[in-house]
Amino acid sequence: MLVALIRPVEVRTVSVEGEHIPDMRNEVITQMPEGWDLINAPVSMARGGARKMEATFQRFDELREIEAEDMDALIAKVPEGWMMLSVRRA
Repeated sequence: MLVALIRPVEVRTVSVEGEHIPDMRNEVITQMPEGWDLINAPVSMARGGARKMEATFQRFDELREIEAEDMDALIAKVPEGWMMLSVRRA
């Protein structure tokens, strides 16, 4: 018997504009859903001298375990929109 740890694969993107990167980061953090992490926040120059931050959040909550007799069956049990993180023998 194999046991896999799985989690949802979901990302969201938020755009903010401003002059000061720390203020922009704080604004982005206030928009981050609970159970999500900020994984990328590149900054580019926008028109008029302002800066634009395109922040990407990824969901890391809601871990689950699934079981199957072999690896092929285990892979088949991973729901759409989820990813397998690890596999161990039961």
